[in-house]
Amino acid sequence: MPRPGGPVTEEEAAALFQPLEGSVGVLAAVSGGADSTALLLLLARWSSNRGLRLCAATIDHGLRPESGDEAEKVAALARLLGIDHRTLRWTGAKPVSSIEKAARTARYRLLMEYAAEIGALHLVTAHTLDDQAETVLMRLAAGSGPAGLAGMRPVSARGDLIHVRPLLGVPKTRLIATCDAAGVSWSEDASNADPRFARARLRAGRDVLDREGLTAERLAVLARRMARADVAIEQAVDNVWAGLAMSGPAQTRIDGASFLALPEEIGLRMMLRAVGKHGDGTSERLKRGEALFDAVRDALQAGKSLGRTLGGARVAVSKGQLVISTAPPRRETV
Repeated sequence: MPRPGGPVTEEEAAALFQPLEGSVGVLAAVSGGADSTALLLLLARWSSNRGLRLCAATIDHGLRPESGDEAEKVAALARLLGIDHRTLRWTGAKPVSSIEKAARTARYRLLMEYAAEIGALHLVTAHTLDDQAETVLMRLAAGSGPAGLAGMRPVSARGDLIHVRPLLGVPKTRLIATCDAAGVSWSEDASNADPRFARARLRAGRDVLDREGLTAERLAVLARRMARADVAIEQAVDNVWAGLAMSGPAQTRIDGASFLALPEEIGLRMMLRAVGKHGDGTSERLKRGEALFDAVRDALQAGKSLGRTLGGARVAVSKGQLVISTAPPRRETV
């Protein structure tokens, strides 16, 4: 039986790593913190008799003077466990603003490149129950819809890799206990308590949130429920798309009367799916999509024409139809 505050047992680890069964190559991202150090320990034990190649990688973002020593500490532990390890360095100029987002993008780019080099099929990261709760709160603050509030998914696609987050249901305290039980130390990233970053500010307010009932466990339950709802909604959109959308390489057409008859969430996702199909792939905030969706419905109900752009796509209402196509290139001003 799982122990609420104790280390993760081998039986629990076997269940947590079930999505990795049958893999021939696994890459674990290990920063050196308690979470990822515990992940490496658990993976080393679990994989020892499964005939797969387990490798570990540490990203040195070059943002803190101690990051190189932390990476070497992970390398030493990996050598002790008999696991191949490489430190991947984020080189070049670093942005002044949005550094967290840029670092995350660089981190996954480096991991994906290394995974391709070694032939790994699965990427494993040590996101925990606490990380999931923080993600839900951050997305709630940003105005995310159901898909965003579903938080991080336990298994998702990342390019050609399968990204597995096996520890999403495990609190950080148990991973610390796992390291302690093994007599293995870990590094503490000072940026985790830096109030410049949203996650650090949320951690600082954890006691207040817990007292109000916004515990990590309850926020994780919310994420699971939203994920369940999101899957159901997407399946409904698939069915409606197959019946209503006349979609080709150049454009997607949807009958206006049928579009108006749809539940609003289904109609919104239909429109955004077509924007994604014909647009340039740029990320658009849900708020902009909702505003355009309202304008499209108003135009259809009033029998008027409309022409707007969103995410590199042109969204038009014409002759009682919704027509979405690639937006023409912007004219350059002289």
